[in-house]
Amino acid sequence: MIDKGPEWRAFTQEEKKSRSRVGIPTAFSVHDKGLSTAIGRIDRDAFGRKLPLSTRLQMWRLKKWQIRSRVHSSIDRNLAQAMAELDRLSDKVAVPNAVKEKAAVIYRKALDKGLVRGRSIAAIAAASLYAACRITETPRSLREISEASLVNRKDVARCYRLLLRELDIKMPIADPLTYLSKIAEKSHVSGHTQALAMKILQEARRRHVSAGKDPMGLAAAALYIACMQANEKKTQKDIADAANITEVTVRNRYKTLKMQLNLELPN
Repeated sequence: MIDKGPEWRAFTQEEKKSRSRVGIPTAFSVHDKGLSTAIGRIDRDAFGRKLPLSTRLQMWRLKKWQIRSRVHSSIDRNLAQAMAELDRLSDKVAVPNAVKEKAAVIYRKALDKGLVRGRSIAAIAAASLYAACRITETPRSLREISEASLVNRKDVARCYRLLLRELDIKMPIADPLTYLSKIAEKSHVSGHTQALAMKILQEARRRHVSAGKDPMGLAAAALYIACMQANEKKTQKDIADAANITEVTVRNRYKTLKMQLNLELPN
């Protein structure tokens, strides 16, 4: 048996931090993958003594050139801007780090294929994040990501289709069930009602009603029907606002589910 861990032992977090001799792990979401050196702003030596002015000025110049050397080519500058945008977007829509890493990999592939040239970096970054969310089945809609990125929704959608086509990404079919808990939480619906909505969606899938329909709209409509069945007073507007879609979408999907599943609902 081979132990691939460190040769030292640590019993507290402080000990672990002080004894570690390595930096952060490599990450695709950092433009240089975290492999470059960073010069800090500390103006004291190893003994805690304040550095003389000449040394501080020298360190400041070294730090400036270090930053410049990290982004010396156009590709590096592009990646630095894109990864900063991805970091901001991921934080805004609250996706896990694994999704951000997946989005960074997709963006790097797009950059290698020359898909970013002539297009908005922010739009490609947003499209990469949306693609990563779809691949990992993270419930984030295109509208949410486009609003967070401040890029027109049509531009993000166009770039998303471009990524799918040029990078040959096989996208899994979106499951409305993945969006259900998010809508239920935002609309403050009880767990019992959420369970009813889950049964409705499962029945819709069994009867192939959900094929070709927007998963967010279906999940919202199923939740609205479940609220009616459980006598939980929620309007179509409440559910639509929680799902970040229009009332018309909820109404249309509601009519479809009611008719296709032969549901008896109170008026």
